[in-house]
Amino acid sequence: MGERAEWPGLDEISLEKLAARVAGLLEPGDVVVLSGEVGVGKTTFVRAAARALGVEERVTSPTYQLARDYEGFAGARRLRINHLDLYRLEGLEEQDVLELDDYLDPRAVTFIEWAEPALGMLEDPTVVHIRHRTPTTRRMTLSGPLAERLSRC
Repeated sequence: MGERAEWPGLDEISLEKLAARVAGLLEPGDVVVLSGEVGVGKTTFVRAAARALGVEERVTSPTYQLARDYEGFAGARRLRINHLDLYRLEGLEEQDVLELDDYLDPRAVTFIEWAEPALGMLEDPTVVHIRHRTPTTRRMTLSGPLAERLSRC
């Protein structure tokens, strides 16, 4: 199953700090799948990670547009950062798969919220699962390539 890391009690500020730390381990081609119920902090995680990657514009949930992209940096190299939200999709049809491929660019980092319709297309994604522990704290687990990189730090 690979490496797995867990944080049992994160408030919003701690979640943002952790997202920034994880962003420092991202490499072009990485796909990060975020799961958890509505309002748990998936977009907060993406916003903090994007900010850590040098995105200056406001990062918002692409729920009604399905995808947004931003410019950031990995070290000194420019990096495209994609943020997808597949909440409104029940499944992917052939034409959707072709459009999704545009965002799975090996030179970009892609964050996908509500990724269930696309899971069969994703090769070795990092999975960030966030769930409420209390009304103000979250439990987060991280598995996949980023958990492995984090374990080496």
